[in-house]
Amino acid sequence: MATAGIKEVARHAGVSLGTVSNVLNRPSTVTPTTRQRVLDAIAELGYVRNDSARQLRAGRSRTVAIVVLDVANPFFTDVVRGAEQVVEEAAAMLVVCSSGEDRAREHRHLELLEEQRVRGVLITPVGHGVQPDLERLHARGIPVVLVDRGCGQANRCSVAVDDVLGGRLAVEHLLERGHRRLAYIGGPFAIPQVADRHAGAAAALADRGELRVTQTKGLTVAAGRHAAADLVALPAAARPTAVFCANDLLALGVLQELTERGLRVPDDIAIVGYDDIEFAGAAAVPLSSVRQPREQLGRTAAQLLLEEADGGATHQHRQVVFQPELVVRRSSERPWR
Repeated sequence: MATAGIKEVARHAGVSLGTVSNVLNRPSTVTPTTRQRVLDAIAELGYVRNDSARQLRAGRSRTVAIVVLDVANPFFTDVVRGAEQVVEEAAAMLVVCSSGEDRAREHRHLELLEEQRVRGVLITPVGHGVQPDLERLHARGIPVVLVDRGCGQANRCSVAVDDVLGGRLAVEHLLERGHRRLAYIGGPFAIPQVADRHAGAAAALADRGELRVTQTKGLTVAAGRHAAADLVALPAAARPTAVFCANDLLALGVLQELTERGLRVPDDIAIVGYDDIEFAGAAAVPLSSVRQPREQLGRTAAQLLLEEADGGATHQHRQVVFQPELVVRRSSERPWR
């Protein structure tokens, strides 16, 4: 059965197209009797308003998109939750896309979002540097705000955490506990957060110990387990006594693998993760982790995006940087013997 359109509603109610439009958009301009006749026709015909088409004609969409690296990562779940709160308060809708850390997939998402003329895009981009896709959106008048990523450009807003500081906090804590043979697990290093956390860790260690780097293909539990298996295979005298992971999913994988192989955490190997997702504190051995203000990242990014969408040329771009915080739990709290 064909869907009734505005012409069918007007014909059924015996009014003009303009009258139906007024009922839908400016009901106070239509007499109560005529307005009710149009509403009755809408109900009888099952007419559904094509709001997206109306928004496109008006040049203003009520859809905001967020493109994250991995929708399965609880860190991004919390970021999305924070952004959604702000977007919904603005009577708009948030659409979530996952790039899967794949540039080609990210490109396809951004092309479709441009075609849909979304109100704006929040994004944690894949890789470093200026991206033509983001520049094209900006040229089309679609605001873009970087999330969990710093920005050196004055023509774009960004919301990030000082990940170099986060890496320093993690390693300084392990040094204070007496560890001198450490490992950093994370990857790929093309992800700026991974590289920045490593840079902070290396700077904190300096010449006070040894940092073994294991680069992973992703930031997943499985990748953490694989990296831990490689560490366990080392001779005991060369094996790191503490591990700093680029995120909590990796740290949880390391914890699982070490436990299954009979190693004790933190007695044999201490672990510090990053993000402080809910699962970190609920692990079999509660994980120490560098906490990021996850929901606040999402809220702040969405606020900047809507301000730019509404303010146009008067909008002042801002680069907001939050400070991380180390949360110490059982996985690293004991001094190294």
